Amino acid sequence: MSIIVENITKTYGTQRALDAISFTIESGQIVGFLGPNGAGKSTMMKIITTYISQNEGLVEVNGYDVRTKPMSVKQSVGYLPEHNPLYLEMYVKEYIQFNASVHKVSKRRIEEVIEQVGLTPEIHKKIKQLSKGYRQRVGLAVALLHDPEVLILDEPTTGLDPNQLIEIRGLIREIGKTKTVLFSTHIMQEVEAVCDRVIIINKGKIVIDKKLNELKNDAEQIIEVEFDLRVEEQLLQEIPKLSKIINLYGNTWQLTFSTSNDMRPSIFDFAHDNGLKLLQSQVKNQNLESLFRSLTN
Repeated sequence: MSIIVENITKTYGTQRALDAISFTIESGQIVGFLGPNGAGKSTMMKIITTYISQNEGLVEVNGYDVRTKPMSVKQSVGYLPEHNPLYLEMYVKEYIQFNASVHKVSKRRIEEVIEQVGLTPEIHKKIKQLSKGYRQRVGLAVALLHDPEVLILDEPTTGLDPNQLIEIRGLIREIGKTKTVLFSTHIMQEVEAVCDRVIIINKGKIVIDKKLNELKNDAEQIIEVEFDLRVEEQLLQEIPKLSKIINLYGNTWQLTFSTSNDMRPSIFDFAHDNGLKLLQSQVKNQNLESLFRSLTN
């Protein structure tokens, strides 16, 4: 396992930021770490990267305990925090070389990383002259300099325009081919496009931890229907695999089915058998964003 988290609790005064959470991440996975503001995402990432200590529990990264072997953890982890700390007056290559001297990496490695993150055209500019997207690339370059096995990214796409989002998304996906990546984001499309697995945290507790393909297989089907006549809820319960019924208004209903299969033919059969006309039928399948909202509201 690249990351092992067991029963981690972290408190700030009377506030419990993390409440006995546990998860493991295998080598080579790209895992999206999601949650509303204040859920505990950044706190967990800071514990994994040894920036702060937990009150209770165990965290190991590549077999090293974050409390007893912090230097070994730092050597095997690359970290891009939410607020990317950069020296704006320094030139891009100068800044990367400065960080490389800390890690004692070769000039060849510096050139490899600059090319890997797509910074070659910008290396002679000052960092303050760069767009937000290229500043994030500088942060990624520094995080990758020492060739870590694990990469921790805290909100790496915040503030990027659509083109920059696509570029950084592709970069993360490419990095994930050889490294374990844990990153937090508020952009659900990023997770669906990049991640193998999603962990959702709310109020310091994990509310879901599943692979994306499992979430799709477990997906409910939500269909909004309108009949020409009023229908009693008890009659609707005759439709197979129906798990939830909501009357939206008048003769319009939201029907939730415990299957991802298309249930519109069953609704049509129900209407026909009961002398009803189906005026509209609209599928509203639950995606990651709606699942996130339902779990964190």
